[in-house]
Amino acid sequence: MKGDYQDLVDEISALLGAPATLEDRDFGLIAFGAHDSEDDSAMDPVRTRSILTRRSTPAVRAWFEGFGITRATGPVRIPAAPEAGVNRGRICLPVRHRGVVLGYVWLLDADPGPAEDRLAAAMEVAARIGGLLADETQAGADLSREFRAALTAGRGWQRDMATAALRAALGPDADGLHAVVCVSPWPQETPSVRTVPGTAALCAVPSGTHGEESEPSPAPPAQVLGALVRLRSADTLAPALTAAERLRATAGPGAAAGIALPRRGLGELPASWQEATSAARAALAEPGLGPVAEWAAIGPYRLLTALPDTASHDVAVRALLAPAHTELARTAEVFLDCAGQAGRTAAALGIHRQTLYYRLSRVEQLTGLDLDEGEDRLLLHMALKASRL
Repeated sequence: MKGDYQDLVDEISALLGAPATLEDRDFGLIAFGAHDSEDDSAMDPVRTRSILTRRSTPAVRAWFEGFGITRATGPVRIPAAPEAGVNRGRICLPVRHRGVVLGYVWLLDADPGPAEDRLAAAMEVAARIGGLLADETQAGADLSREFRAALTAGRGWQRDMATAALRAALGPDADGLHAVVCVSPWPQETPSVRTVPGTAALCAVPSGTHGEESEPSPAPPAQVLGALVRLRSADTLAPALTAAERLRATAGPGAAAGIALPRRGLGELPASWQEATSAARAALAEPGLGPVAEWAAIGPYRLLTALPDTASHDVAVRALLAPAHTELARTAEVFLDCAGQAGRTAAALGIHRQTLYYRLSRVEQLTGLDLDEGEDRLLLHMALKASRL
């Protein structure tokens, strides 16, 4: 990878002394520079909407394209048009590679504006962005298909063939250090890798897919999103955390993300996907772990997520998990979370100790379990945690 889009946008911002915004050729936002001016007029409706919604409207696109930006090979100055929501003039730096426009860098214009030598230097940075966009477009053109196949293929020759195809599509990147990310749920189409710097591949897959054959479902399954994120070091998950948070925010309220352990190459891709999906499930089940959870940090959920979905249906706890006994189930879980210490449990629940003892006796009656017995406590604790999943 030649560099991070954000780094290159920040480089242009520093060269020209103004916050820059990078969009692809379809006016989808890729990266933007920080705006620290006290002049509120600088944040006109067009720039604000682009940053907040990550896309410009068709009307805005038509307005700017009317100034010839799709054909330009150098900076284009565009005047203000308050009636169109453009309160400030713009400078557009076309981002091209081998004569093809791949995107645009936008800056707010000023009087007298940047010097010509500064604009020339900024165009050189824009050319580097063009090279990066071209590389990722070529590498990611069909990568979602290859990545999806590698994640969903069954064991044996099917998995081997899918992994080999993904390895061929990735090229030298295939042998690099990666972390797999899962975002759940994912209600949208697969985004472009260009919108998530550092990501080698993205794909949407049916929820519950872990590289094994699954029974067909009469209803369309919910989707999750998988991402293969490049890392520079196994000790630094920052690129994966950034990608996970950006994708989770794109997925909307209620989504969570999980990150697998870093691995080199694709040999253990199924294990990485299992870890990422398990961490995302844990983050959804236990808010204290999320909204972005690393597999290494989810504790007992590493074991619980490996259990079948029927684990919480154990005959001993079935009655306790009925809606009518929600408060009793919560009391039992807090009691077990507090290592069976009555004082801590009563304080956590805000109830009197006698109330706690009464509730625990009701739990024992409903389940037939003895809360003085370690194995019974273990069974109840596992079932209660598994019910969240």
